[in-house]
Amino acid sequence: MILKTQLHADAVTARVEIKEANLTVADTFKAELLALIDGGAKYVVVDLEKVVYVDSSFLGALVSALKHAITNKAEIVVCGLNKDVLGLFQLIRLDKAFKIYATAAEALQNH
Repeated sequence: MILKTQLHADAVTARVEIKEANLTVADTFKAELLALIDGGAKYVVVDLEKVVYVDSSFLGALVSALKHAITNKAEIVVCGLNKDVLGLFQLIRLDKAFKIYATAAEALQNH
């Protein structure tokens, strides 16, 4: 299990519990996110605070989950990105696809 989830009133925080978000965990990560959305979550906060490295396959899984969320009238936002991961999001313009917050608390407050 890659995500540690916590339910809130009408939202779910999903903290990624690994340091390296790469190909070996991308499919599991995607499956866990899709399960949250299929389970009725309408606002999912993906907390990447513990993640120090992200590769393209993991980002692909995140984008795929976002597409699934949009189809199901749900929203995925991200928070807790370190400087390098944030730079990558900006470089490949994922900051245009995802709302990015500093913390999960901020993401929940702005929901």
